[in-house]
Amino acid sequence: MAVTAPAHQASRTQRVYHLISADSHINEPPDLWTSRMPSRFGDRTPKMVHLDQGDAWVFDGGPGPMPFGLNACAGMDFSMRTPWVRFDDIRRGGWDPAARLAELDRDQVDAEVLYPTPRLSQAVAAHPDPDLHLAMVQAYNDWLAEFVSHDPSRLRAAFYLPNRGLDQALAEVERVADRPGTAGFLLNMYPAGTERPQPEDDALWARLVERGLPLNIHVGLVRGMPNQVNTRFLPGSNRHTAITDHLLDLIFTGVLERFPELQVAAVEVDCGWVPYWKEQIDDNFRRFQHLHDLTLFPSEYLERQVHFVYVTDTYGVQNRHRIGVERMLWSTDYPHASSSWPNTWSAVQASMSGVASEERQLILSGNAMRLYGFGSLGAGTA
Repeated sequence: MAVTAPAHQASRTQRVYHLISADSHINEPPDLWTSRMPSRFGDRTPKMVHLDQGDAWVFDGGPGPMPFGLNACAGMDFSMRTPWVRFDDIRRGGWDPAARLAELDRDQVDAEVLYPTPRLSQAVAAHPDPDLHLAMVQAYNDWLAEFVSHDPSRLRAAFYLPNRGLDQALAEVERVADRPGTAGFLLNMYPAGTERPQPEDDALWARLVERGLPLNIHVGLVRGMPNQVNTRFLPGSNRHTAITDHLLDLIFTGVLERFPELQVAAVEVDCGWVPYWKEQIDDNFRRFQHLHDLTLFPSEYLERQVHFVYVTDTYGVQNRHRIGVERMLWSTDYPHASSSWPNTWSAVQASMSGVASEERQLILSGNAMRLYGFGSLGAGTA
């Protein structure tokens, strides 16, 4: 069933949305943590260091200096893209919201949901010290809340969920959920630091449902500290491989069964693979249905509660009816290497050749309006 954004959205906000990125990123400024965390953490506070080859982040317990050039290279000539850059040389929109809006205007993108730099997010999530972990999470969430408050009609925040105890996670939801521009929460690990949901996590799912906020999983969950440099030869070529296990966990531990209103966004994992996967999980479920206490087929939970965010997936667009048009969201991934900025609009138009206007509207803006509440101050519900 196709779901369209409320017709009164434009009149309420005086803004018409044609193109919304459901997955864009920021570049954390050098003082994000040093200016916001308690002084008692001293040298354990994340900081940017200036080395001969460029600037990099250093985290307590991390692998060593982590450069960020490939997370800030959109629009550059391909031959100029390198992990090592100077922070002062990257575009201001990564950390300055006014500049970010100008960059959106240049790209003809109306709005976006913002995520952190993945390896920095991984370093925050993997830290075992509960106090330091929470301080890093709260400093980031406070900074991002200020960033999106510049214009919540165009900028939305996927806030960190703490993962060093359920009480911390619930408290952080209450602390920031009512701030303007909230687009739900980013799950890096389950609340107790686990890779699979636990029965006690139901309190968190209930809280998100109560508040109408989606759960966002960006590519996959964290399994440890990141590498110093991204060593993958083609870093974006296998984004979908981790998310399938995480979605199966949500299905077969009964989370999606017990919380039918919980909405999950599988972010930056593309979607062309989804029809094949739905066929396989349903086929195997039929063979082993007697071992599971589910009332629906696995694919039905996906069709009811899971959204798939893609960057470039022409095959997925062509097979949209097998995926579910109302479950697909487009993203620019700006300012990362996968972005087509500042030529996004022409690339999107080409990928939408032959797509009916109503379906195009859903994929490019309507589904994001519904899920993330563009047109209101907080996230919406699907």
